[in-house]
Amino acid sequence: MIKSSRPVLAGLDIGTTKVCMVIGVVNEVGVVDVVGVGTAPNSGVRQGTVVNIEATAESIRKAREEAELMSGYKVEEVWVGVGGTHIRSFDSVGMVAIKSREVTQQDVERVIEAAKAVAVPTDRSVLHVIPREYKVDSQDGILDPIGMAGIRLEASVHIVNGSQTAIANNLKCVEKAGLKVGGLVLEQLASAMSCISEDEKNLGVCLVDMGGGSCSLVYLVHGSVAHTSVVPIGGTHFTQDIAIGLRTPQVSAELLKKAHGLAMASLIVEDETIEVEGVGGRNSRTILRKDLADVIEPRAEELLQMIGHDLKMSGLMPLMGSGLVISGGTSQLPGLIEMGEFILDVPVRKGTPAQKVGGLVDVVKTPQYATAVGLLLYGQSQKKYTRATPMKDDFNRREAGLAVSGIGKRIKNFFEEMF
Repeated sequence: MIKSSRPVLAGLDIGTTKVCMVIGVVNEVGVVDVVGVGTAPNSGVRQGTVVNIEATAESIRKAREEAELMSGYKVEEVWVGVGGTHIRSFDSVGMVAIKSREVTQQDVERVIEAAKAVAVPTDRSVLHVIPREYKVDSQDGILDPIGMAGIRLEASVHIVNGSQTAIANNLKCVEKAGLKVGGLVLEQLASAMSCISEDEKNLGVCLVDMGGGSCSLVYLVHGSVAHTSVVPIGGTHFTQDIAIGLRTPQVSAELLKKAHGLAMASLIVEDETIEVEGVGGRNSRTILRKDLADVIEPRAEELLQMIGHDLKMSGLMPLMGSGLVISGGTSQLPGLIEMGEFILDVPVRKGTPAQKVGGLVDVVKTPQYATAVGLLLYGQSQKKYTRATPMKDDFNRREAGLAVSGIGKRIKNFFEEMF
């Protein structure tokens, strides 16, 4: 087996409407170059929870094949994004005595273990234990305590957990598709890594990853995760509203949403028309584009009001100096940013993962790839790379072999004809 000369990373985003796999290699200057992207539609997940293992595994296989073919690498291991309505989180505090009157890495590990020692229900699995801040004796607000003098060390951590059953089903789908799981990462945390700048993290920002089944939120204050939550509305709810409101098949409703959808009817020219497919073989009909926007607008308003309620309930609204960043496929709906700024009264922008990676930037510069690209960046931050085999060498050797055998055959035929 020929191993890759450069570190290889692979990220797998198992969504409600699609599965996305991204393969990246770390270049000489330490930047992740995206070299392969694969997507496949998925019908086996509902609101982040697997409801059909076979369908999901098949979608993962298709996305993997596409990504491997594009990148030229055969990968064995992936970082997997986990999200959905089953995710919960809470804060915890731990305290230990500093052994040698100076904080060491061992003290930090001990205090995080002490903070982790809380009762988590048996049906829940801990995904992340994220340190928020440290306190040495009476001095608080410390982000890195190593080397500081003191007697007592305290740590405030944010613990993210998910349903054991939902996570186990996710793992089963990945393994059924012939891949090993390198690690599990909270989806909105991965999206934040790919879309949010250091300045925004320090000023305070809320990232909303708008997926097909739900919207996942992560709040970052003073550079660290302060809170995570989920709003149970996503892109599929918009599609269902269009299908019912305009009496059209689901597939047609999805296409209408992507091609002509708009969150604010007031942004449309009055006489603009669109074609709508009928249900059950009925004839297509022409309607005003404004009618489509009238169906979408109430759902967009409801979603943003629920996000606004979540912001208020978190108690972190005054700390959101950078406002809101939206990513995910649903965030591409035109008019959503303008409506968000009006309803929430905070700055809103669309988050794309193009700034932090190289390689196929034009392919992954849309918000729908935020999670998958973020998984690569998370893997790089953990310095945990995947085992990968270059496929190009084998392909070239096979092509060369065919070419040589072809020449040999032509020479043989030539001599046979001559003699």
